[in-house]
Amino acid sequence: MADANNTLLGPNVYVFDPSMPAGAVQEQANKIFKQMEANEFGPERYSLLFKPGTYPVLFDVGFYTSVAGLGQGPDAVRIEGGANVPAYWMPHMNATCNFWRSYENLAINASDATNKTTTIAISQAAPLRRLHITSPNGLWLFQVDPETHAGGWASGGFMADSVVDNQVLPGSQQQWLSRNCSWGSWANGVWNMVFVGCANAPSGNNWPTDPYTTVDRTPLVREKPYLYLDDAGRYAVFVPALQRDTQGPSWTEGRHTPGRSISVEGGEFHVAQAATSTAASLNEALRAGKHILLTPGVYQLDEALQVTKAGTIVLGMGFATLIPRQGNTAIKVADVDGVTVAGLIIDAGPTNSPYLMEVGTEGSAASHAADPTFLFDITARTGGAQAGKNDVGIVVHSHDVVCDQLWLWRADHGPGAGWDSNPTKHGIVVNGDNVVAYGLFNEHHEEYQTLWNGQNGRVYFYQSEIPYDPPSQERYMSHGGTVNGYASYKVADGVATHEAWGLGVYSYFRDSPVKAENAIEAPADGRAGVKIHRMTTIWLNGQNGSEISHIINGRGSRVYGSSPEEAQRQTLKEFP
Repeated sequence: MADANNTLLGPNVYVFDPSMPAGAVQEQANKIFKQMEANEFGPERYSLLFKPGTYPVLFDVGFYTSVAGLGQGPDAVRIEGGANVPAYWMPHMNATCNFWRSYENLAINASDATNKTTTIAISQAAPLRRLHITSPNGLWLFQVDPETHAGGWASGGFMADSVVDNQVLPGSQQQWLSRNCSWGSWANGVWNMVFVGCANAPSGNNWPTDPYTTVDRTPLVREKPYLYLDDAGRYAVFVPALQRDTQGPSWTEGRHTPGRSISVEGGEFHVAQAATSTAASLNEALRAGKHILLTPGVYQLDEALQVTKAGTIVLGMGFATLIPRQGNTAIKVADVDGVTVAGLIIDAGPTNSPYLMEVGTEGSAASHAADPTFLFDITARTGGAQAGKNDVGIVVHSHDVVCDQLWLWRADHGPGAGWDSNPTKHGIVVNGDNVVAYGLFNEHHEEYQTLWNGQNGRVYFYQSEIPYDPPSQERYMSHGGTVNGYASYKVADGVATHEAWGLGVYSYFRDSPVKAENAIEAPADGRAGVKIHRMTTIWLNGQNGSEISHIINGRGSRVYGSSPEEAQRQTLKEFP
């Protein structure tokens, strides 16, 4: 469909119009899915955008593919057929590797061909935002084998600012975060389901039998900016307003999401293409005060992108990917107000980078409480697509930063994955005060997955697998070699105030029978200002003799190999 990708957004963006033949739209979407269904580490990137209208089409969504509507609100674009994520490419319908795809700003009504069910079987880094699922049989978050009717595993996900008219069935979905959503009903949970600011969340009163953690209101949020067509039919980016103490979606009951519009075609955005953009050209645009729209592709950077002006937006489409090539940081954000960085994969390059992303500078002290910086839908990835090295995925020096769906992943599989070939110490280090995270997924780093040094941090949902591949206990020791392993979640000794809800830490010590003394560490005196609610540890698999010995600071029983089933999951309700 030459007309669909002949736009200012470049050849990897397909813009569909309801006047186009439905068969041709479906054929193009299916062609991309066939290419991307099992393309876990390929360089291809795609965005499928739908202008306002109704589309009688049925298609599936594969890796590195974003599907989005171009209306002001989700109901402006309606898929009358289906848009699903299946897991047929993995044995046993396993969706635990169904990463890097997204849905945003549209309505889906499933047809008879999909049993009137929308199936989105996803795991990390596959956000669902601003959706209206009207399918009669609701939304399933896992894949059912059509022959055996068994459900394949899925491993974590994120849904925000969305409505499901009927039931949400997680099935075998192990963990999930929902923020500012509503639905007809929520069917079940497995290990760790967290609900923040949802209009009708399940009760958390029967935890851990029902693995629900419910926070009534979202304390501080700005929904992710999105591309749409303004009243003149021109591309613009809508920037939702900052909101406090919210419950439910921002756009229901005939309301539009509050916010402002910035023209793309009027020169306020620099539209980047991976084939022609360089770090120098992108930085030139940033210095000129432009926002950046990174169209789908892989951007090789020989220096950091420098975001120095308050209010700048860097918005990636179709999982645009940045790779630092010279041991540089990929993107640096100055200690200024109101920056937004969204929709990116940042891959470690062949030369070790100290950070893949840096927010603020060391010693940053300014308050940004009135206009925080937001990080949306960012993957910091070490290894997987290629061997890479870095010390830290994301470091946050600035105060008042909000993180909304981050996956900080040291690859456990793929090219170059190995203890000595894709080393990284920490997924995230937080030095700033008043930093908030909704949906922090952080996995496989060789030391603390999360190191929190700032005051008054808040985390709503944490999912972490500690590394699979320590070669020996001697090489996996913390506290100067005196403590087995590293905690996944470390609140530093100098922190006086910190609070977190719904933490799941899992082990699969694949390569040696090592132990981790604690899943979580907090200041040892159990000070009242540090509070952790609803903790879960899981022994997924691993060599006999491997274990997580305690949940937090020596409290909570171990999960370990060669154990009865009841010892493979442990929970603790509160700390201290």
